Parts: sequence; C-alpha cells; structure tokens
Amino acid sequence: MSGEDRRPEGGEPRETRAGSDGGRRPASTEYNSDVEAAIRENHPALITYLAVGDPSIEETKAYVEALDRGGSDLIELGLPFSEPIAEGPTIQASINRALEAGTTSEAFFELVEDLETDATLLVMTYYNKILQYGTEPDVRPFVERAAEVGLSGIIVPDLPAEEADPLREACDQHGLDLIFIIAPTTEGERLETIMSQVSGFAYVQARLGTTGARGDVSSATHDSLARLSDYEVPKAVGFGVSEGDHAAEIVEAGADGVIVGSALVDIVASSDDPAADLEAKAEELKRGAVRGSETVTNDTEDAPEPEQP
Repeated sequence: MSGEDRRPEGGEPRETRAGSDGGRRPASTEYNSDVEAAIRENHPALITYLAVGDPSIEETKAYVEALDRGGSDLIELGLPFSEPIAEGPTIQASINRALEAGTTSEAFFELVEDLETDATLLVMTYYNKILQYGTEPDVRPFVERAAEVGLSGIIVPDLPAEEADPLREACDQHGLDLIFIIAPTTEGERLETIMSQVSGFAYVQARLGTTGARGDVSSATHDSLARLSDYEVPKAVGFGVSEGDHAAEIVEAGADGVIVGSALVDIVASSDDPAADLEAKAEELKRGAVRGSETVTNDTEDAPEPEQP
C-alpha cells in the first residue's frame, strides 16, 4: 500500500463505535466506517474480487490496480485457502493456482502494503487462515496485521454470526468491518443475529449454491433485497453477477452495490491481456450500476404526486 491516507473524504466524523470490550472504532467520515463511506459516497458501488497470487503476486498487483483504474470502489482480495467451501469451480481453480504459486498469508499482506489504489480494500478468506496466523490459535494477530497494512474489512464465508464474537471484538479494536454473507434462505432469528453483527455492508447472496458467473439475475435477489430493506446498513449483491446489465438490474432492485468475482477470475485465466480486459470489464460493470441508479432516480422523479386529502 502506498503511504498516503486512503480513507474516503467526507463530512464531519460521527461518534466512534464502541467495541465489544469497550474499545473504540475510529470514525474518519460522517459514516460508521471507511467501508460504508466507500459505498455511500460512490453509490452505486462496484465491488470486485480477485484471488491473490493467481498466477503470481506480481501479476496480482497489476490486475488489482487495473480494476481500480476501471472504477472499482472496493476490492476484495482473496487470501487463498485449501478448502474454499463457498466458491464455485472458477474461483476454486484460481485459489489452487495461487496456492501452487506459493502464496502465503505474509506474502498477501506484503502485496496489500505495496498496492497503489484509491479503492477501499477488503480481505476475503476462511476462518482457519485467520485463527492460525499467529504463533498460537488467536484471531487478533491477523486482524492487527490486516489493519496495519491498510485493509478496511474482513469477509469470512464459513464463520457463523453466532460464533463471531472473538473476531468481532478484534475488528472493533482495530477499526475493521466484519462483513457477513446473507443467503436467500436467511430469515427470522438468524437474520436478526447476522444483522446485529454486520458492519460496513451486508453481502447479499444472489442465489443458493456457490460462486460463479451466470447468464441472468436470480429472482431470489429481489426477494432478499426486499427482506433487508428495513435495515440501514448498505446492501451489496454478489454470486453470479457478470455483466453490466446484471449490475443495472440489481441496483434497480434496491442494492447499494454489486459484487463481481468469477467473471474477473475468468479473465485472469483466459485473457491474452488480463490487465486491459479487467480494466474494461470494471468500466462496463460500473456503467451498468450507474445506469440502474439513474433508472431508479428517473422513476422516482416521474412518479405522480400523491393526492391531497
């Protein structure tokens, strides 16, 4: 990461949030965190994903910076894990290539330090990688190192909200957001538990199953966004998003952001010029998201005035 402060500029800071153990989260903007600010201030936000180390650390740096130039507002950096249960074949293959290239947790953190981007950076990985980072099982060394290199949030697909207190407390102490994935079937008490823990944004899973590019937007996306509409945290939709038209439809349905991974990993695996194609794909996706937002704005402006009693 370059030496400048990458926190988004905004209005006057809000009061900091208390951590679970009384610690304080720094608030650098009018929003609750850098992640929320990145989504709100760049609405509708484009969130992109790549597995770090595929096919090498050096090439990952070039590809992440290409996504940044293309308009990514937040970038998920995948820390490879040998059993990525939430991932479909495309991302699994990417993670395998990264592991075969020798990508370690420390190499991951060194890459983050070396990146030169405006986008807010997140890490997406699995709980065992976090727990085993230090000299003994403990989540705190990983979170401390993540904050040190400039990451703003953590996504852990295999961590149930009911068991997240240790990581939640560590994140609160170091000013990182802890982001949970909400499945189409999540509702009732479990939904309440997740939404009481989540910060930054709610990662809305567009469809059941694993990640992977799809040809359409699942109807479950609309249902999930409607179910979450009363919660104030921003909502971003992932799993299956691959085209600008998908991004437009998702934003029209009420999302604050779209998350794209497999379509980008496909480019890394198959393109003759991945950096150029990643930049172009990010531009397409961002344009689509903005188009969806403009449709919502126009529909609101064209709505008839309510009749006066």
